Amino acid sequence: LIGSLQKKYSIGSFELLSKTAPIQALSLLVAGPFVDYLLSGKFILNYNMSSGCFVFILLSCALAVFCNISQYLCIGRFSAVSFQVIGHMKTVCILTLGWLLFDSAMTFKNVSGMFVAIVGMVIYSWAMELEKRSNLAAKALNSVKHSLTEEEFQLLKEGVETTESKDVELGGYTKA
Repeated sequence: LIGSLQKKYSIGSFELLSKTAPIQALSLLVAGPFVDYLLSGKFILNYNMSSGCFVFILLSCALAVFCNISQYLCIGRFSAVSFQVIGHMKTVCILTLGWLLFDSAMTFKNVSGMFVAIVGMVIYSWAMELEKRSNLAAKALNSVKHSLTEEEFQLLKEGVETTESKDVELGGYTKA
């Protein structure tokens, strides 16, 4: 949807992001505290804010901004399937970094899911490369076919048919 909107209105990814980010931020500011209360049973205003907590909130906001920028840059340039492949790679990176940095549990389900995602990405990349090569070969063949005019092609064909060639075995000339 976002890619089609970009094409329909002829706008770039940063312009689209600048139009949608304020709406997203406002909706999170309004709905966020209520969702947080439903999940944790506490309002955010009752939380004791420390300087470390504030730093991690700012870091989380900065990472979210960079994530949105990268997504909006990808949406306009890649197909929907490529965008999903990039999203799966992001999930694999998040799970791996969570395991490395925060000692989160790496279950068989996580590992098998990451393995399936990586195998799928490799197969998709391989299939896209094969398609790209076949398209290039077809374009090259079409350009060779269309580079000669019909008259040049006929002259070339007649020239081959009437050219005398040397018969190597018999040591003489034959008409082709």
